[in-house]
Amino acid sequence: MTTTAHPGDALSRRQKLIYVLVLGLLTALGPFTIDLYLPAFPIIGHELGVSATAVQLTLTATTIGFAAGQLVIGPFSDKFGRRMPLILATALHVGASVGAAMSTDITMLGVFRVLQGIGAAGGGVVAMAMVRDLFGGYQLVKMLSRMALVNGMAPILAPVIGSQLLGIMDWPGIFWFLAAYGALVVVAAFIFIVETLPPEKRKFDGVSVADRYRAVFSDRIFVGTLLVGGLNFAALFTYLSASTFLFQTTYGFTPQEYGYLFAVNSLGVVTGVQLAARIMRHTGPQWVIAWATVAQVAAAAAMIIFDQLGFGLWGVIIPLWFFICATGFMFPSVQVLGLARNGRQAGTAASLLGATTFGFAGLITPVVGIIGVKTATPMALIMGCSILLAMGALWLVVRPRTVPRI
Repeated sequence: MTTTAHPGDALSRRQKLIYVLVLGLLTALGPFTIDLYLPAFPIIGHELGVSATAVQLTLTATTIGFAAGQLVIGPFSDKFGRRMPLILATALHVGASVGAAMSTDITMLGVFRVLQGIGAAGGGVVAMAMVRDLFGGYQLVKMLSRMALVNGMAPILAPVIGSQLLGIMDWPGIFWFLAAYGALVVVAAFIFIVETLPPEKRKFDGVSVADRYRAVFSDRIFVGTLLVGGLNFAALFTYLSASTFLFQTTYGFTPQEYGYLFAVNSLGVVTGVQLAARIMRHTGPQWVIAWATVAQVAAAAAMIIFDQLGFGLWGVIIPLWFFICATGFMFPSVQVLGLARNGRQAGTAASLLGATTFGFAGLITPVVGIIGVKTATPMALIMGCSILLAMGALWLVVRPRTVPRI
């Protein structure tokens, strides 16, 4: 890792902690918005009188809104600064959350879910860009790993919290909770977050948004990283969208038991992210990704084999834990590999990483609904195929041996 001076190096330990906490809350807003209501899928379908596929489409709507929002907000933050786009987008999220809570039919809910996704996009993309503004070298790895820990745990912990909320309130209460969370984040950002991209660094000698996109897309390693990150998240979202029906319907879990399962899996994410950060101090992120994808394919294959042999619940949840753990290794590695060489257009690069990630997730969700999840095999098969494609992108596009030292 190279060691050159960056603005964040002058921050005290307390200031760095504040940035981690506030930017972590911002980063988690998107995954929480997407996943908090997963345990409510069966209840929403019953109360609104729609099919499981229709409810899953509201998840697709959110991920598409989140992806599209990042494509706009990222370049906008490169041109006009980080702070104001972040606050405005998060305020939109608060209003959309209130609308979702008051929805009376699936169409109305779907529209507000799109707006929620667009509003939540500001937190994810701008938070990553701010970290890249402030840090470089191994400090960048450490900060992005901490952010990735939050970003990786949020999709896992959100259903846990959602399931507990359903024990004390109806499904609209989840969206009121999201509105309160968004409002808290807006206030925290307004008080604690300062502008990390000063006006003199926003002047790109007439470079347009299209030029910035052209710059990052001309980087072969970045393009390959986009594909790897998107396919990794598609595999995770296959699990997230399918598991609520698999474990509650097939295995008879209550919403609370389903939440406890996610809590156990969150330990896998924590383990993977923390170990990846330590390994990347001495090893390039491309090699962490290489080994993690091998572990993911092996875990997915084990789920399929054990399910076909009739091993039951334990034959699913044990290899699933190892798959989620390997996913934790992927999160910080993808972010470091994607952002380290694109500091000058960090907002644009971060927006593309986020948009591709959640875009792939949004595309895979309807496929899961169509195939069905009466057993673990279809879920594991889609997860494994997604990672096989990610391995192809890594070795054919990124080409690990050609990646320069970060």
